[in-house]
Amino acid sequence: MTVDSSMSSGYCSLEEELEDCFFTAKTTFFRNVHSKHPSKNVCKPAEETQRPPTLQEIKQKIDSYNTREKNCLGMKLSEDGTYTGFIKVHLKLRRPVTVPAGIRPQSIYDAIKEVNLAATTDKRTSFYLPLDAIKQLHISSTTTVSEVIQGLLKKFMVVDNPQKFALFKRIHKDGQVFFQKLSIADCPLYLRLLAGPDNDVLSFVLKENETGEVEWDAFSIPELQNFLTILEKEEQDKIQQVQKKYDKFRQKLEEALRESQGKPG
Repeated sequence: MTVDSSMSSGYCSLEEELEDCFFTAKTTFFRNVHSKHPSKNVCKPAEETQRPPTLQEIKQKIDSYNTREKNCLGMKLSEDGTYTGFIKVHLKLRRPVTVPAGIRPQSIYDAIKEVNLAATTDKRTSFYLPLDAIKQLHISSTTTVSEVIQGLLKKFMVVDNPQKFALFKRIHKDGQVFFQKLSIADCPLYLRLLAGPDNDVLSFVLKENETGEVEWDAFSIPELQNFLTILEKEEQDKIQQVQKKYDKFRQKLEEALRESQGKPG
């Protein structure tokens, strides 16, 4: 994996579009999964798997793709039928991620030699990745969603369990934005090829993996302890709210009782 020199800080800014190469070619913690009011960002169910294209069909699609690509980011077909190209991933992570504490940013040498800086320390800290930052990746047609997620986490030295994240494809249709969660075995570059180079037609988004059920095994012990602390605080806040509510009722009832007792019979 090569690293753009603009990654000197170790993290990208909102304006940066950074490129990696894969040489293998909080309000509250709990959320309502089903909203009563549908958002314009609608999640679509997974589509049925289509038959794999022939080599000739792939070549035709790549030729068509490259004629429409205006940023010199075309796809290249290899003799074995695989191909390489670029995808852009939008980072929309609203929760902090866990990163190593007190280590230097990753250098170009570290990226080339695949040095795992996260393994050099056991200290951890939380960090908010820039919301809606864009990461550009050079991948192969055989690169899976799982590998893309792991590559992104490694790039940002995120040590959280990859199962806590999911890759979505975002589609614009009829004035609406549809999000579809991709399977970890899907190949994003093939989807990019089918959709063409226009990111307004199809784009990829990395988000938290909202499955409807909390996967507790994906969290570390410190994270779980932090959740307990948050729940205890929320519980105390709720108790105080209820106590204040009934204290006001009691006060009004006592005032009404005194007034009624003070009136002449």
